[in-house]
Amino acid sequence: MSTALAMVLAVMMDAWLGEPRRWHPLVLFGRLARFIESHGHADRRVAGVLAWGLAVLPLVAVTGLLEVWWRRAAPWLWFALEVVVLYLVIGLRSLADHALPVARALTEGDLAGARTAVGRMVSRDTFALDDTRVAAAATESVLENGNDAVFGALFWFALLGAPGAVLYRLANTLDAMWGYRTERYECYGWAAARIDDVLNFLPARLTALSYVLLGDAPRAWRCWRVQATRWDSPNAGPVMASGAGALGVQLGGAAPYDGVWESRPELGEGARPDAHAIVRALQLVRRSVVLWLVVAVTLGLAQWSASHA
Repeated sequence: MSTALAMVLAVMMDAWLGEPRRWHPLVLFGRLARFIESHGHADRRVAGVLAWGLAVLPLVAVTGLLEVWWRRAAPWLWFALEVVVLYLVIGLRSLADHALPVARALTEGDLAGARTAVGRMVSRDTFALDDTRVAAAATESVLENGNDAVFGALFWFALLGAPGAVLYRLANTLDAMWGYRTERYECYGWAAARIDDVLNFLPARLTALSYVLLGDAPRAWRCWRVQATRWDSPNAGPVMASGAGALGVQLGGAAPYDGVWESRPELGEGARPDAHAIVRALQLVRRSVVLWLVVAVTLGLAQWSASHA
């Protein structure tokens, strides 16, 4: 039951406080990762494996040791730390803080402002996007980051506690930094990309299932089943296909990166997205979070009742 309660409190803290403005631990971790990369980068997979282990494993081990020690010596202190750790690794409010300015700018007809705002969410060339493609980029980011920034961390926290949440968030951060198929990271970032794929396999499919249950279920299920495997990422495909189907919008398609328009599969069905689609995507993620918390509390109560029967 304490795990479910910690999840509820962490989500409430995120809604109330948002991300810390200064000295966010993930910012400090990013600096550590850049330091490790600058002193150990090599065009070999083994170098990336060692760098990943050096960046992630000591911090996960420290969290695990604190759990072993404090759970016995000071359980309430450990519970409070668990809540804070989970709060720091989820980013539900951050999704809204980034996506809503895009929706507002589009609603007001400010395409330049919308391009600037969506540029904080995606890596594509936003100056080349029209209003429909800006809305699509923001909607895609909300749906995908619902898994990456929220549900993945909740899943691993529910499974392994604070050490699991820390492991997931640090691995996800390194994938965002190193997991690219570029000349510099093709080999060095291989481990970061593959480990993130493994850690996201189950959370992504549970996220996709949540989108199915809370949106247009027949369409979302059909899009997931038919379209997901067309996407390069084995985890983003189910999440984005089911999310697009749940919303009844069409995502994917060609997008510009570094001055080149790259072909991408179409995802979803229905109209092209607009500002309202961005807001609806946020609402879908929020409803899914509520569903996850209800399930967690229900299972926690059932376990508590069984242990006290």
